[in-house]
Amino acid sequence: MKSIYLDHNATTPMRPEILEAMLPYYKENFGNASSLHSLGRTARVAIDEAREKIAKALGCETSEIVFTGSGTEADNQAIKGVAYANKKKGDHIITSKIEHHAVLHTCQYLEKHGFRVTYLPVDEHALVDPSQVEKAINDKTILVTIMHANNEVGTIEPVEEIGKIAKAKGVYFHTDAIQTFGKLPTKVKELGVDLLSVSAHKIYGPKGVGALYVRKGTKIDALLHGGHHERNRRASTENVAGIVGLGKATELALAEMEEEKKRLINLRERLYNGIKDKIKHIIRNGHPKKCLPGTLSLCFEYVEGESIILSLDLKGIAVSSGSACTSGSLEPSHVLSAMGIPPTTAQGSIRFSLGRENTEEEIDYTIEVLVEVIACLREISPFKGK
Repeated sequence: MKSIYLDHNATTPMRPEILEAMLPYYKENFGNASSLHSLGRTARVAIDEAREKIAKALGCETSEIVFTGSGTEADNQAIKGVAYANKKKGDHIITSKIEHHAVLHTCQYLEKHGFRVTYLPVDEHALVDPSQVEKAINDKTILVTIMHANNEVGTIEPVEEIGKIAKAKGVYFHTDAIQTFGKLPTKVKELGVDLLSVSAHKIYGPKGVGALYVRKGTKIDALLHGGHHERNRRASTENVAGIVGLGKATELALAEMEEEKKRLINLRERLYNGIKDKIKHIIRNGHPKKCLPGTLSLCFEYVEGESIILSLDLKGIAVSSGSACTSGSLEPSHVLSAMGIPPTTAQGSIRFSLGRENTEEEIDYTIEVLVEVIACLREISPFKGK
C-alpha cells in the first residue's frame, strides 16, 4: 500500500542530513555547553554556530535569539514575559480569534491573572484587519500578538502593516511565525516585530526545540528560572543536539526556499483543481492567494472530516481535519467558526499540507482515492441535500 504524508503543518519527517549533523552531540560531543573543559567548549561552539544561522534567517543579531524547548514555549515566553515585565505600564493585550492555542490559551491564562485581552475578529478569508488593531490599542495596551500565517487554513496575515501600527503606538508586537519560518521570508525588520517564534519540527528538524527572537531593548521576563543560560532569559541546560538540528534545518530551508515555494504552490493548485473538477459541494477555506505555499483547507459538505481522515488513512494517505473531538462530541474548528463557516460545514473540513517529498503522482493518487471516499461517505450520510 502507498504511504503518502500530507500533514506537514502538524510535523515533518526529519531530513537525514539534519539527523547526521545532530548525532555527534548525542555521542562523542556530549558536553554541557556551560562547562569550561574542551567537551563543553565544543558544545558551546555548536550552539553559537546554530544561533548565527537562525539570526541570518531572521536578519537580526545573534544576541537577540533565545533557544527554547518548543514553539509553544517561545509563544508563552513572548506573551507572558512581556505581560509581566510591563504590567506597571499596562494590562491590555490584543490578539486574534484564529491564533494557535499556544497563543490563545496563554492569553486566557493571563486574563485569569488580571490582564485584559481583546480578541479581534477576522473576515471570511481569515484575515485580520490592521485598522481594527489600531482601533483596539489604548493607553494600557502593552502587546499585540498576531500570527504570521494560520496553521489551519494557511492565510498569511498583514503582519507588516500591523507592525507599523504597533511601532507608531509604542506597543510591543509579537508574531507566531512557526508555520512560516523556513517557508516564507521572515526578516524581523521588514515584518516590524519585536518578538517572533519559530520551531524546528515544522522544517524537517527535531521535535523539542524552538527559538524566540527578542529585539534588543525589549522588556521581557524569563519563563524558566535557574541558571544563567541564554543571557539569563531561559534557564535550563541547552539541548545541544536539538539546537544543532534547528540550525541545520534553518540553513537548508533558506537555501531551498524560493524553489520549494514555487513547487509547493504548483502541487497545491494541482490538488485543488483536481478535487474541484471531480467532487461537487466543496468550499475552499482561507485566502486563495495570500496563503502558505503547501496548505490547502477544504470543507466537504454532507460528510464529517474525521470519517474522511480515517478512510484516507486506510488507503495510506495522512491528512488532518479542521475539527477537533472534545468530550465525545464534535466541536467545529475555532478558526473556521471565526471565519463565519457554519458548524455543520466546518465539521467536514480537511487540511492538506504538502511537503518536500510529495510528488505529482502522489497528488493524482490522492485525488483518485478522495473521489471514491467522498462518494462512499455521502452515500451513507444522514445529511439532507447530498
